[in-house]
Amino acid sequence: MNTKIEKLPENVVKVDIEVPAKDAVSYYNNAAKRLAQFVNIPGFRKGKAPRNVLEQHIGEERIKHEALENALPRIFADVVKENDFDVVAQPYVESYTFNVGEDLKITAKIELRPEVTLGEYKGLTVEVEEYKTPEDAFQKSVDNLLSQSAETILVTDRVTEANDIVVFDFEGFANGEKIEHGDAKNYTLDLANSSFIPGFAEQLVGKPMGEEFEINVTFPETYHEKKLAGQPAVFKCKINEIKTKVLPELTDEFAQKVGPFKTVDDLKADIQSYLDTQKSDIDRTNSEKAVFEKVVNDAKVEIQQSMIDRETDQLVEEYKQKLQMQGFNWDQAVEAQGYENIMKELKEDAAVRVKNSLVIDKIAKEENITVSQADFGAKLSELSRMYQIDTPTMIKQLSQTPGVFNALSQQALNEKVTQFLADNNTVKLK
Repeated sequence: MNTKIEKLPENVVKVDIEVPAKDAVSYYNNAAKRLAQFVNIPGFRKGKAPRNVLEQHIGEERIKHEALENALPRIFADVVKENDFDVVAQPYVESYTFNVGEDLKITAKIELRPEVTLGEYKGLTVEVEEYKTPEDAFQKSVDNLLSQSAETILVTDRVTEANDIVVFDFEGFANGEKIEHGDAKNYTLDLANSSFIPGFAEQLVGKPMGEEFEINVTFPETYHEKKLAGQPAVFKCKINEIKTKVLPELTDEFAQKVGPFKTVDDLKADIQSYLDTQKSDIDRTNSEKAVFEKVVNDAKVEIQQSMIDRETDQLVEEYKQKLQMQGFNWDQAVEAQGYENIMKELKEDAAVRVKNSLVIDKIAKEENITVSQADFGAKLSELSRMYQIDTPTMIKQLSQTPGVFNALSQQALNEKVTQFLADNNTVKLK
């Protein structure tokens, strides 16, 4: 097999390939034998018709197509190995000349991984802002713990207050029309933790039970239903029940109920330990991120647009899946945010992800960092624990999704390279 290589822009090479006639004939004959097994030709058993009869029945071009389908992966693999190409996408055929008895001529293009020039990536000193635990974090943790064990009681002798839970009826109107899905009976709302339209919950404060009243709000400009975005609305409401939370006392008995603690001091020590660990984890994550970003920013690489486009397509699919999990779809997102805005953000993210991946792979190559079977097994075990599925079942499920094992392997490599950078650079918290 003879090849002629021509470098093109955007990290693409044009390859002219000549396959000797004897090999091309072998590909053609093998393809004819395979096709004969599936073609019914009068007067012949399947697979027994001579080649010339098969050609008359289905045509030479069909056989040539079958021959190329099976031969091209082998041919391209030889070309890639012979030229030590680092390929990032499936090679594609521009043209070919396939006359039985003559050399097979193929012109193809192969997209290569762009060359990465690393800056300094070891021995760096990077300054990172130290995470400060909020002053009220400890008390909030205690309050949250008490709130989780709070008793809810019915109130009948006063109006609603800001921290109450109310059960109420409501019916909404906008632009003189009833709002679709804008009504409910005996709806329960925690006034202190409301996700309703801004200003809605606040207007439910100071209201008595049983009395009908109206509240006025304005839908946010970014509201997902375009016809309601930025529009004023009126809601007719009636409070049916008022409930309030009664917090337990912070005692040794309470501490013993919520965990393996004997005293309040044991509980408080555990909360403080959690906050200290949280601070340490955040500082470590921020440090790793700062070092990685420094290394990536100092690296130079010319990325072809095709790589960014493919990564963008992948991000679009991930975004659609995320929307679906949240109860929305792509069309709703486009209507709310605008197609151009969504795609602009995804393309920017894609460019960052591609460069990050290229830099990681380059460092891994330079430092001989590889993913072992144990590393891959650890990722599978991590997923098994996360989804509470045994590892064999997890493997079976993942095998149904193309490319997922490669993605897991890349994720494991990312983590190993990130750890290598953390171990070989210095971070100063300021």
